[in-house]
Amino acid sequence: MPRPCLLAALCGALLCAPSLLVALECVEPLGMENGNIANSQITASSVRVTFLGLQHWVPELARLNRAGMVNAWTPSSNDDNPWIQVNLLRRMWVTGVVTQGASRLASHEYLKAFKVAYSLNGHEFNFIHDVNEKHKEFAGNWNKNAVHVNLFETPVEAQYVRLYPTSCHTACTLRFELLGCELDGCFNPLGLKNNSIPDKQITASSSYKTWGLHLFSWNPSYARLDKQGNFNAWVAGSYSNDQWLQVDLGSPKEVTGIITQGARNFGSVQFVASYKVAYSNDSVNWTEYQDPRTGSSKIFPGNWDNHSHKKNLFETPILARYVRVLPVAWHNRIALRLELLGC
Repeated sequence: MPRPCLLAALCGALLCAPSLLVALECVEPLGMENGNIANSQITASSVRVTFLGLQHWVPELARLNRAGMVNAWTPSSNDDNPWIQVNLLRRMWVTGVVTQGASRLASHEYLKAFKVAYSLNGHEFNFIHDVNEKHKEFAGNWNKNAVHVNLFETPVEAQYVRLYPTSCHTACTLRFELLGCELDGCFNPLGLKNNSIPDKQITASSSYKTWGLHLFSWNPSYARLDKQGNFNAWVAGSYSNDQWLQVDLGSPKEVTGIITQGARNFGSVQFVASYKVAYSNDSVNWTEYQDPRTGSSKIFPGNWDNHSHKKNLFETPILARYVRVLPVAWHNRIALRLELLGC
């Protein structure tokens, strides 16, 4: 759910949207602020290094409303054509951008104007144009904290989106969010987080019991994304590669991706660092998801801490009733919270 300040800015922008219907249906934040867009998906032309080389204003910091002393992206002062890029990992409709500045040593730094380019392959980029068929220059910010929403006159289909600062106050310092929606809509949460998948349909190879007590069990039914509480995840009972967590979707569904998350056990950070995915329609005969480039079982990158989301989308969707996550590598214990995506 967008923060109140973003909601207010969106409401104002929607009133002036050239296509109100499109804007109303396709202005979801795409993942900069909430971390669904991973650090590895955010790149830039350069990075500013300050404070005797100790402060690096890197692109992965350019997340809307990010806090901290170093909390945004700034290009190098020697960069004559700076840009920051987001790889969405698949084609999406992109309908707008939300920008925000930041401060450095109490000075206000922000983009006063910028251009937007987009691409399907990461090599050939097109700029968004104005009514005169020139590169459109979007209005930026006026201080370090206020958010400003720009909605595009026409949604663009893109996998890669670049912002090019054209005019800045003090320095081209940026935090931002992209707005849009999926092309086909088949990336919906399938029911783990909202509990529409009942507990009995979530099973596992084993479960860990803290101090060996049943009262302190980390049951498979706890493996729900963002679950809260002292016992809020599935933790496997052993350290071995034959462990698995299984979700019964109730009927065959098109599954297009997965979001994983670690957990914390009495201060100990635990997560699955990599995993495989297997699927079945009878819970007896299983097929491991294959990497289409190598033809071997694909190992998906997992988490790096106990709280962040890591989203992996399948290049080829699977049609299955049963889905298993097969941990390959982990930190401390095998701990998992997740959501499946599809329709």
